[in-house]
Amino acid sequence: MAKNLLEQLREVTVVVADTGDIQAIETFKPRDATTNPSLITAAAQMPQYQGIVDDTLKGARATLGAAASAADVVTLAFDRLAVSFGLKILEIIEGRVSTEVDARLSYDTEGTIAKGRDLIKQYEAAGISKERVLIKIAATWEGIQAAAVLEKEGIHTNLTLLFGLHQAIACAENGITLISPFVGRILDWYKKDTGRDSYAPTEDPGVLSVTEIYNYYKKFGYKTEVMGASFRNIGEITELAGSDLLTIAPSLLAELQSVEGELPRKLDPANAANATIEKITVDKATFDRMHEENRMAKEKLAEGIDGFAKALEALEKLLSERLASLEA
Repeated sequence: MAKNLLEQLREVTVVVADTGDIQAIETFKPRDATTNPSLITAAAQMPQYQGIVDDTLKGARATLGAAASAADVVTLAFDRLAVSFGLKILEIIEGRVSTEVDARLSYDTEGTIAKGRDLIKQYEAAGISKERVLIKIAATWEGIQAAAVLEKEGIHTNLTLLFGLHQAIACAENGITLISPFVGRILDWYKKDTGRDSYAPTEDPGVLSVTEIYNYYKKFGYKTEVMGASFRNIGEITELAGSDLLTIAPSLLAELQSVEGELPRKLDPANAANATIEKITVDKATFDRMHEENRMAKEKLAEGIDGFAKALEALEKLLSERLASLEA
C-alpha cells in the first residue's frame, strides 16, 4: 500500500505540530509541539479551551487573594497561560513543547533570562522536567545572548523569528539547542518586494535559506537542530524533507496526509559534507553588519516581534474581559 507524504516525511524528519489547538495535536500525534503568542491567543478564544483560560484565571486569583486588583490577577494569569497550554499539550505528545518568552523582552537580555527561568520553574512545579521544554526566544543578538546563559544552566532554547544565516551562525556558536528559520515569511517578503505571484518550491527563497543553514551546520559539525517553520504550502515542506525537524500547521499536516506519491529526501548531511562553504565567525559587530545588509531579515525580525507583541496585548485584553465576566 502506497504511503502518504506525511508518513514518508516522518521517516526522514521529526514532524512537529505548529499550533495551540490541542485537538489538532491529538489528531496528528507529532513528537513535539510549538506554540507562539499568536497561536496561544487564537486557542484561548476557542470555546473548547475556555476551561483552560478560566482555570488559569481562577488559579491566579487564588494565589493572589481576594484583595488583589484585577490587573494583578490578569498579569499573573497571563504569565501562566502559555504554560497551562503547554502542560495540556505534554499530556498528549511524548517529546518537547516550545513555550515563548514575552516578545516585548526581545531586546532585553536580562529580562529574557529571568522570564526563561520563571517558565521552567512553572513547568517543574507541575512535575515536568526541563528536558521536555524549549524556551522560545526571538533571534535578536540580545535574545541569543540570553539563550546562551540559559543553555549553560541546562535550560534548552528554541530561537525563533530567524531569517538570516548570521542569526543561525550566532545561535550555533552560542550552543543553542534548536533554531526555527521561517520559510513562509521569507517567501512573503520576496513576493511583495519583487511583485512576483509565486515561486516554484525549488527556487522558493525561504526553502533556499533553510537549505543554506542546514548545510552550514552539517558541514561544520554544529549540534544545533534545524527546524523549518512558517510554511505557506506543502511544496516548501517537501523540498526540506530531511531537515532535523519541521514544525507544520494542522491544515498542512492534513494536506500532506491526503497526498500520495514519492517523497525523496532533499537535505542530507552527506551532501553537506561535500559542499564548498566558507566558515564565518559571528561576533556582535559581524552580526550587526550582516543584519543591516540583509533588508529582508531586518524587516521581518522587527515585524515579527511587533506582531507577537500585539498578540500578547490582545491576550491581556481577552483575559481582562474574561476575569470581569467570571467575577461579575
